[in-house]
Amino acid sequence: MPSNTEKPPLDPVAQTIIDMLAGGATPTFQDVAKAIAKARAKPKDGPDAWRRYLTAVRQQALYLARNGSLELTRKGVAIDPNDFKGLVRIRLPQAADRHATD
Repeated sequence: MPSNTEKPPLDPVAQTIIDMLAGGATPTFQDVAKAIAKARAKPKDGPDAWRRYLTAVRQQALYLARNGSLELTRKGVAIDPNDFKGLVRIRLPQAADRHATD
């Protein structure tokens, strides 16, 4: 029986998101998709090749946000990952934005 303390490895897209958050960066979904496309570029890929990664980036960011590994923000304010629209940024969780439930 596997130990509950061992975490399964992250999806490569999720790992790229986490890596891009180092140093306090706040990328958008598009920024992450463009970075993945650049890293995986083939000579025949066009300038819009990043769009094929956008759905995967969004799905992985939502997964990580729902698990508390990161936050989605709009205009610098943390937003609900289950109900948002518009251009959002991704950041590491900020203690000041968390609401006490006491």
